[in-house]
Amino acid sequence: MSRSHGVEGEFAAGAWAAARRTPLYYPDAVTLEPGVDVGAVVARIDGAPGASVKDSFADLDLSGAGFGVLFEARWIHRAAEVPVPVRPSGLSWEVAGDAGALRDWADAWGDDTGLFRPELLRDPETFVLSGLAGDGRVVAGAVASRSERVVGVSNVFAREGEVEAGVAWAVVLEAMRRLFPALPVVGYEHGDALAAAVEQGFEEVGALRVWVR
Repeated sequence: MSRSHGVEGEFAAGAWAAARRTPLYYPDAVTLEPGVDVGAVVARIDGAPGASVKDSFADLDLSGAGFGVLFEARWIHRAAEVPVPVRPSGLSWEVAGDAGALRDWADAWGDDTGLFRPELLRDPETFVLSGLAGDGRVVAGAVASRSERVVGVSNVFAREGEVEAGVAWAVVLEAMRRLFPALPVVGYEHGDALAAAVEQGFEEVGALRVWVR
């Protein structure tokens, strides 16, 4: 996502960090190991108000650096062999393949800031998944990010008043199983979204926090 906005990050000292402000809703730094040095991480980002850090192991205290906890969440994992729920009839899926399809997805997700740019589709390991109603409208979706060992899922949504969360997860998981049959699915959620993910076969495997200044 950051690269699609022209922002490059760097891996060093147990964390990924970007010196320029990252896109809205996306962290300026992400810890990759437990127990990293708070001062070293904060020194690598634009620390103006609004800066955020994903504390991937929920083991840091950034309050002394002027940060507060935005939310706490749980890492989730779904083994590749867990059966995919049956999708309700009338809902299909596709991978957004051009700027128009991405715009339809972003509109359904609720993006009114231009967050999801066409450049995102150039990344061969990123897949924007659209859940489609019978008339072709996007009513659910997610973003899948593939690596060699797992596929990450984020931005799962169900269009309010049209699709329930469980239905959205079912169509997203069907798409991911078809696209990446041998890979487990990972991500993080909290609140009602976490409960919906657990109902679809995910297990909670750890805690994380997001801090914001």
